Amino acid sequence: MRLLKTLSLLVCPLATLVSAISWTATPFNPSSIPLAVRTPYLSAWLPQGQGAALNDAWATFWTGMIVGWAGFAKVDSVPYLFLGTPSVPAVTFNKAVQKSSQFTSTQSIFVLSAGPVDLTVTFLSPVEPNDLVKQSIPFSYMAVSAASTDESTHSVQIYSDISAEWVSGDNSLLVDWNSTTSGAILTHQVQLQTPNVFGEVNDHTQYGFAFYSTPNTVGATFQTGPDVTVRAQFVNNGKLANTQDTNFRAISDNWPVFGLAHDLGTINSSSDPVVFSVGHIRDPAIEYIVADGGLQNRSLYFLSEFPTSADVILSFLDDFGAALTRANAFDAQVQTDAGKISADYAAVVALSIRQALGATELTISKTPSGAFNTSDVILFMKEISSDGNVNTVDVIFPSWPIFLYTNPMLGKFLLEGLFRYQASGQYPNAWSVHDLGQSPFEIDRYFALGHNDGADEAMPVEESGNMVIMALSYAQKTRDISHLQTYHALLTQWTGFLVSDSLIPANQISTDDFAGALANQTNLAIKGIVGIGAMAEIESLLGNTAQSQNYSSIASSYVTQWQNLSASTTGPHLTLSVSVGVRFGSTFFLFGDKLLKLNLFPASVYDEQTAWYQTHANAFGVPLDTRHTYTKTDWQIFTASWATTTAVRDLLIGAVKKWVSDGQNNGPFGDLYDTVTGAIAVGFRARPVVGGHLALVRSIYLFIRVSPGF
Repeated sequence: MRLLKTLSLLVCPLATLVSAISWTATPFNPSSIPLAVRTPYLSAWLPQGQGAALNDAWATFWTGMIVGWAGFAKVDSVPYLFLGTPSVPAVTFNKAVQKSSQFTSTQSIFVLSAGPVDLTVTFLSPVEPNDLVKQSIPFSYMAVSAASTDESTHSVQIYSDISAEWVSGDNSLLVDWNSTTSGAILTHQVQLQTPNVFGEVNDHTQYGFAFYSTPNTVGATFQTGPDVTVRAQFVNNGKLANTQDTNFRAISDNWPVFGLAHDLGTINSSSDPVVFSVGHIRDPAIEYIVADGGLQNRSLYFLSEFPTSADVILSFLDDFGAALTRANAFDAQVQTDAGKISADYAAVVALSIRQALGATELTISKTPSGAFNTSDVILFMKEISSDGNVNTVDVIFPSWPIFLYTNPMLGKFLLEGLFRYQASGQYPNAWSVHDLGQSPFEIDRYFALGHNDGADEAMPVEESGNMVIMALSYAQKTRDISHLQTYHALLTQWTGFLVSDSLIPANQISTDDFAGALANQTNLAIKGIVGIGAMAEIESLLGNTAQSQNYSSIASSYVTQWQNLSASTTGPHLTLSVSVGVRFGSTFFLFGDKLLKLNLFPASVYDEQTAWYQTHANAFGVPLDTRHTYTKTDWQIFTASWATTTAVRDLLIGAVKKWVSDGQNNGPFGDLYDTVTGAIAVGFRARPVVGGHLALVRSIYLFIRVSPGF
């Protein structure tokens, strides 16, 4: 993460915590509801704050910028708005009345009353971790179905559009577009007239193509043109004009929109869903540094199977029914697994999954002949909001549980880019690199060009420990030791650094870089010691008995010394740092000891810290340390995963759920906030670290040893 010179909090008065929404919200009403969340650039949300119906607010990009997405239905010739907040001058329409909202791990479902008909609007962002082609498709669904509520028949037409805001973060830029109006699909394609490959503006990509599509069935119509013109055409006539606007212009110049409509005819019970897909394709996806400073363009995995946009759109739309079935099964499994902890926990996990995976993209290279090489896979993760860096190690680590849960192979693909770069010898430091790419805060570019100058944000113990821990975790979960074999020299190098600098870490920053540098951090020492213990297990898996015993002996010795160094002089708790024995610090990095089943730290440490948390919680959880009152959701859940009492486990989980549903914030799931006021830190929203919220799901652990904390 980026070291923030000033940590800003958005403060809202506690007196305005939760409004009385008029609809049923299941499992709760969060700060923002995911609509189409598949990649760092296909990320549309419905901001909530104290509650907004689907037709009370525009969908927004994760940054908060509007991405125009509108929807109308006509019922017996009466128009109803169900999506977005468009203004259509000189045209009268009603607002459908929202009756319910629900989110699952893959879907957000809204039911709105449009007179005598209920509209069910389902936003499905598929989670397909075991199918690399499907998981890499940067598309999402919206499905709209209608059902009569009065046992009578009704005439129903459905309309939706997107605006050109989906292709840039600068609405003054020129765009053009075209539409495919024959064949099995109707598709609108939108792009910048002057694309900037790998460029970004306001975190939006500046190249590639946005698509809005639907099956070309009987009664389907299309139209492109100014927003007020296209929407008025449907509201007045129940269909579109099948015309294309060729006056290409700026995004905000008469707001070109790309409309699609279906006539459902007369329904007497419920209709089949009208399915729309929204997506964004760019190629190449990212530029990656290879040996000797070479640069490699990498493409999204799905392009190996679908050579054209039409191919992937047709397949995606045809697959909706099967995709929904798979999504329902996945949602049910997550609910079962997380529900074993608590209802609050299951809800937090469900809200986290799309966000965490939506920061990632599966990429492949090409062979010298130009063919896609599907045996060369790297998963790239964008840090999102706190920074734009690529594959930040201390962002991958708190996200790690979601990959262990969904498909550990995805975790291997995440680590591969980091391992491969450093094994090339281009990174000069003895510890692990912080990330693979420079920040768009500095240069408005998105690429993975490494840090050959060694001037990345230095977190020596943090990142080295993270890499060793994750490498072992993957091998334990899968029994695949190929990374351990291939990159043994790097793992040995990093562990050597941990041996020299972990017991009493030098003055440095850790993952919580916003708190500033600090010498002798107690929690950071845990990370390093667990890393050394992990290396002992790695050597054992590789058959290197002597090396394994050596690392195991060092880790055990360090734990004993660490207990003496970190003991508080003022109470039964661990200190923030060795040098100041009166300050308290959170010890969430004990998660690694439990995850890997190393059992390096004695039960008394866990019991003592658990008891301390119980008596030091504020309204929204336990602060990270005594210097501040803020906390992080991922670290609270990591702590809950090893807490030795159910009461403290549920206290920490409940604090996260209470905060994300308190009505103060209106962005995607944040992770850094104040435990007293609930104010969120600026620049800490939509990040993939919420993948760490799966830290209590039992299946991420190789060997289950039931404890009170579970």
